[in-house]
Amino acid sequence: MSEPTGVIHDIGYQRYTGPRLGRRAVFGALYVHGVRTAFGLGRSAKAKIFPWLVVGIVLMVAGAVTAIGSQIGETLMTYAQFADSMSWLVIFFVAVAAPELVSRDLRSGVLPLYFSRPLPTADYPMAKLLALATALWMLLGAPQLVMFLGAAFTGNDMGAVWDELLDLVPGLLYAGLWAVVFASVGLLIASLTGKRAFAAGGIVAVFLMTTPIVGVLSILPAQAANQLAGIASPSTLVQGVGIWTMRDQVITDPDALGPDLGAFGPVYALVAALLVAACVALLLARYRKVAAR
Repeated sequence: MSEPTGVIHDIGYQRYTGPRLGRRAVFGALYVHGVRTAFGLGRSAKAKIFPWLVVGIVLMVAGAVTAIGSQIGETLMTYAQFADSMSWLVIFFVAVAAPELVSRDLRSGVLPLYFSRPLPTADYPMAKLLALATALWMLLGAPQLVMFLGAAFTGNDMGAVWDELLDLVPGLLYAGLWAVVFASVGLLIASLTGKRAFAAGGIVAVFLMTTPIVGVLSILPAQAANQLAGIASPSTLVQGVGIWTMRDQVITDPDALGPDLGAFGPVYALVAALLVAACVALLLARYRKVAAR
């Protein structure tokens, strides 16, 4: 009986001898891919419809506000007010983008592949969170730049352009606050399920169903309850921080007093910071649990 024989064929595979990019490159790739995913880039045409519809709406509103304001010579809406008025669109944008960023990976079971690389467990959710916050900030910030350019080109002198720039900077910071709070809450909810429909419904429910709680608290006989009512909902919480830090930008009508925060403005800022911190901590705990499976 003949001995079994075998032949090893060289089919050209070689060891990789180039530089190992490491953790920073992996984090950066996740971040860039996350931003692209939020806007449907690199995906099917169907995935691009809703994100770019929202982008088109906010840009058209910004263009209309700029055009009408230049014609009548008045400011129809400040940059901070623009962010407030677009907050309802931001909710639905988060409800679509957050599940695309994390729920798909949970359902497809690819997370063990991510964590087999030189990528700490915390880097994956933090890259996704940063990507979603960046996308939201761009969604609110880009139209503000359109408004700024329109106002700058119709200004009388460089002094007017400088004044407009001083109004733009707080508006962009306020948009960043909206982005961080909404991204933190939305991504945490989306990370709880691999089903995108459930994740989207949960995000919308949290943001919209907390609004009636604010209404109930605001009509209670206790003045302190009225002044603290806004902390019950992420949207009114962010608006409260805006009113406390830049009231002249958020409320420009001298006859409109706006929500009465009393002396609780710092409380709104503290609750917003604690909300973001809590969401980030729970998000990290969630992915430590996923990685341990």
